[in-house]
Parts: sequence; C-alpha cells; structure tokens
Amino acid sequence: MSDYIFGRVLTAMVTPFHEDLSVNYGVAEKLADHLVNNGSDGLVICGTTGESPSLEDDEKYQLLKVVKNAVGHRAKIVMGTGSNSTAKAIKDTQKASKIGIDGSLQVVPYYNKPPQEGLYQHFSAIAKSNPDVPIMLYNIPGRTGKNLEAETTAQLAQDLDNIVAIKEASADLEQTARIKIIAPSDFFIYSGEDFLTLPMMTVGSVGVVSVASHLVGKEIQTMIQAYENRNNSLAQKIQEQLYSLFKVLFCNTNPIPVKYALQLQGWDVGSLRLPLTNLTPNQQEEVKKNLQNLGLL
Repeated sequence: MSDYIFGRVLTAMVTPFHEDLSVNYGVAEKLADHLVNNGSDGLVICGTTGESPSLEDDEKYQLLKVVKNAVGHRAKIVMGTGSNSTAKAIKDTQKASKIGIDGSLQVVPYYNKPPQEGLYQHFSAIAKSNPDVPIMLYNIPGRTGKNLEAETTAQLAQDLDNIVAIKEASADLEQTARIKIIAPSDFFIYSGEDFLTLPMMTVGSVGVVSVASHLVGKEIQTMIQAYENRNNSLAQKIQEQLYSLFKVLFCNTNPIPVKYALQLQGWDVGSLRLPLTNLTPNQQEEVKKNLQNLGLL
C-alpha cells in the first residue's frame, strides 16, 4: 500500500449485473478481491464506471457492504456519493460514512452548471457536514458540462482539511500543473484518464483512478512505480505497450467497452442498464483484438 492517502492505482469498479439486470453481489465480491490482488491499492465504487446514475440507493449501500467484506483492510474504498443536489450529496455521504468508507468521490454538479462560487459552496457544505470523511473532488467537464477551475480546487483544499484529493479528468495538463503549484503540498492529484496517467505525473499527479486496471492493474502499478523510481524508460515502454488498450476502452461510452472486455475474460459481469447499450460488432472485434495482442485472452 502506498503512503499516499488512497494509494496509487484505484480501480473505478464496474457494477456486475445478473441477466435480469439486478446487481450481482457475488461477482462484485469476487471481482473486488481479484482487483486488489492484481495491482489496485484502492477501489472506487458507485462511480461513472459503476453505472451510478442507474443504481438505486439501497443497491449502492449493499454494494459497499459487499466490497468492504471482500477486501477488508487490504485496499482503500472510495464511494461515489456526489450529486447535483447538495443536500442529497450530504445525506448520501453521511449514510455511506456510517457503513464505513475511506473516502468519498464528489463529482462536479452536473446539468445545473453552477458558477465557481456555487461549486465552492457545494463542496464546502459537503465537507463541513462530513468532517471525518476524506473527500476526493471529481472534475470531468465532458460529463458535467462544467470545469472546476484550478483556483477553486486550490481554495477548497486550503479551506477544508478533509478535501484531500482530486480526480482530474479535464485532460488539461496545464490545469493539472496549476493545481499542483497553487494547492497545499498535501493535496493529491489523480489522473481520471488512463492514457494521461504518465503525462500527468510529470506535472504533479500521484496516480490514477483507472478503468484499464480491471485488466492490467499490475502493469499500471509497475509503470507508476518505475516513474517514481526514475526509471523513465521502463515507464515509457509500458505506456507505449498499453496505449492501444487505453484508447480502445473508450471506443464507446465507459463502461461499455470494459464490461465487454471482462466478459471476454470470463467474468460474469452482465450487460448494462439503459440508457447504456452494447458495443457494435466492429467495436467488439476491436476490443477482442487488443486483448489478444496483449495476451489478455
């Protein structure tokens, strides 16, 4: 386990479903254990990759209990408890905290597109209402329609002791660099995109909230450790080897491709809840070819 608050490699875990699309808690338990045994320092549940918009609240809390039971103290568990309703985000974080989480992932409010002051007040209210819960902000403008600016991030980290990290998925290296420069030194930046894990480390990030780590967690962990140990040639080599996989896992909306990849490996993770749909035949072939090329099938 890394000495960083949530580790280096956090897998944004898929939510397995039965054929009737009810949550398959048995497979979730096995998958969580597998991920922790294969490179993951932590697990992010009920996030984008976990199809959180399509999960009922009781399903989310049951999933938390199951995953906690599966991994014990071997990995950090971060749960997506964010919302575009500040009151709901506060309530959901409080409930998850009672069950037991190592951190809360708080996404930028989507659809209502608040100004930066609104974002500051939103995250401040959540943090103050849950003072014992470490909070990871989640900036993903492509899904929320709003960018959490570096200055707002830094101010939140400065003012609230339990806002400790950010999953930065803006694909903006300049913004990442600025957060590193102006935020407190004990505030941790995580890449929100596998492809940018290594580039973002060069400007101050410490790890990744990963989708590809479902399949290549050990390799991603090795890449990060190689960079930290100044073995840049090895880190670059792994980045190049995994480039095609990183890209193909986003050939369609996440988590559609990674669920199909897991199915190819024999994981009974099931299908997707609407409005998500399956890959096209051409995309399926592309994912399969990439896994074969990497020896993952």
